[in-house]
Amino acid sequence: MKKTRSESKELRVMKLLEARMDLSEPDRSYLLSLKKGYEGECKFDGLVAPFFGGRIVLNDLLLEHKNTVFQIDSLVLSSSMIDMFEVKNYEGDYYVDGEHWYPLHGNEIKNPLHQIQRSTLLLRDLLKGLGIKLPVESHLVFVNPEFQLYKAPVDQSIVYPAQLNRFFSKMQKERSFLKEYHYDIAKQLLALQLADVPSFRLPKYDYPQLKKGIPCLACGQMYGELAKTRLVCKNCGGCEDYEPAVLRAVEEFQLLFPEMKVTTNAIHEWCGVVKKRLTIRNVLARNYNRVGHGRHSYYLS
Repeated sequence: MKKTRSESKELRVMKLLEARMDLSEPDRSYLLSLKKGYEGECKFDGLVAPFFGGRIVLNDLLLEHKNTVFQIDSLVLSSSMIDMFEVKNYEGDYYVDGEHWYPLHGNEIKNPLHQIQRSTLLLRDLLKGLGIKLPVESHLVFVNPEFQLYKAPVDQSIVYPAQLNRFFSKMQKERSFLKEYHYDIAKQLLALQLADVPSFRLPKYDYPQLKKGIPCLACGQMYGELAKTRLVCKNCGGCEDYEPAVLRAVEEFQLLFPEMKVTTNAIHEWCGVVKKRLTIRNVLARNYNRVGHGRHSYYLS
């Protein structure tokens, strides 16, 4: 049993806004941080997949306990315990001064040990309330080989890049025999999963200010023309069939503006590069259910 990982709604929206508006420097830095975090989590998945046989892996668990939302990058359930992993993709040189963490050249960052300690306490208390008595161990994992921590605390919960294989090989040697009880625990946790962070940081945006068009899959720039059935990018030369591109644009429209109806006129304007309204209407008619008739009609999936 496994809960796979996917991009958060926050990251997906930020990436869409990057293609359609000029982000401020703080917003660009924040987006880069989100991208690097997700890349690190995916790298972690690839590194540890061979070691998790006989275990249940739940990625990206977003839970709430005592009115506090907390996220678990990876939770691994074995027959005897629960291992919780907080994954960091830090790059460069950092140092520790007491309880404070700093990049070698920069401002103080949040102490990641405090973050994982908080999540561990919340998870343990949540499990206790569910009547689950398995012990919980937490691990702070650094996956980037270009990361170096000076004055590092002697803390067994920290796993550095050079230790990854050794750590997970040792974990693999601990036999795990799952029973129905363990699958029930996983189902209970998944049932408590929040759909997304109740509120997250996004730049302010509205429909008129965003660039209209369909971003190229290869480079992110807007496609320049529709040549017969293919959209062509003038920036990188990439091309794509128009129908999947239009459908992708509809999904982006719905994600950015969930309160707006999907109509032929709205998607025609949103896509920009597709000149004929009839082309848009036909794509919508083939892939969505039309509600109503005439100019007041709209489409639902």
